[in-house]
Amino acid sequence: MNALMVAYKPAQISCNHFLQRLKRTYGVKKAGYSGTLDPFARGSLIVGFGNYTRLFSHLSKTPKVYEATLWLGAESLSLDTENIVSISVIKAFEESQIEDVLASLKGEITYTPPAYSAKKIRGKRSYELARAGLEVVLPEVKMQIFDLELLAYNHPYISFRISVSEGAYVRSVGKMIGDSLGVTASLSSLERISEGAMRGKIGELIAVDVLEALKYPVISDFSDEICQNLWLGRKFSIPNQKPGRYIANFEDFFSIIEIKEDKSIEYLLNRMGKKC
Repeated sequence: MNALMVAYKPAQISCNHFLQRLKRTYGVKKAGYSGTLDPFARGSLIVGFGNYTRLFSHLSKTPKVYEATLWLGAESLSLDTENIVSISVIKAFEESQIEDVLASLKGEITYTPPAYSAKKIRGKRSYELARAGLEVVLPEVKMQIFDLELLAYNHPYISFRISVSEGAYVRSVGKMIGDSLGVTASLSSLERISEGAMRGKIGELIAVDVLEALKYPVISDFSDEICQNLWLGRKFSIPNQKPGRYIANFEDFFSIIEIKEDKSIEYLLNRMGKKC
């Protein structure tokens, strides 16, 4: 069974446990997911069945859009409500102050991901090591904040929508907001709305049009000879096409190819069947 889907992962469950549920429900032996959500978070999760797990690195998944609620005055080891260590009562801010802080965070930011994150360290999720009481030190990384919008301010809670690049951690953004306001802060809610154009819905498994989700132009007007070469995986060239990566689309299958400067073909993924 080959299929690309968008599921909606509930909070307080790992992506692995959620995937096992899907496999049992749909009777699928081979499946995987892309774009790990921490157990605290809920929302859209890209799931591949069968050979379509091989498509993950080729999907267009930017921007990622999240909605979150930040609790001002709450200090947490994991920057969310799972590991609260103290709660402070703080004075309310002017809404304009909060809007100014959000505006200042747009653009490229260098930050340190939280220890309680899905980053892998020697094959283990960082949050697994942190929950086991082990010291976790993650290197600084960069993320791009494309948009950051205030949805509501009901003191001490700030709700916002954020659009970011891959690899971003919204809980770190929540900490940056708190730091800019001079207070501790932790997320009380985090939902991933979408990855690229792929958006999940609660309780549904939504099929994705693979050719639309992939980030390469589609070529469908190949000759019978080229079709036969692609089917057999032969080496050949396409003289009239610009160099770059393409989807070679046929009735029953597609391939992802790269046309080199000398017009030769490199197979990135060949003969991906369309039928489930």
